[in-house]
Amino acid sequence: MNEQRLIELEIKTAYQDDLLQELNKIVAQQQHQILLLEKTCQLLHERMSSFRLEQSEEIIDQPPPHY
Repeated sequence: MNEQRLIELEIKTAYQDDLLQELNKIVAQQQHQILLLEKTCQLLHERMSSFRLEQSEEIIDQPPPHY
């Protein structure tokens, strides 16, 4: 009976190792996705900032509509 219990523990450990490796892959993929999303957000932020600057320059250069 003691040997059977040892075998069951080894099987459980093997399943846990597989699960841990699978979860590690998922976490690595999610980290990669997070980095891509952060880069995308940064690019969008920069584009919006430059667009705002362009818009404000156009508004300053235009005369008011009543002239």
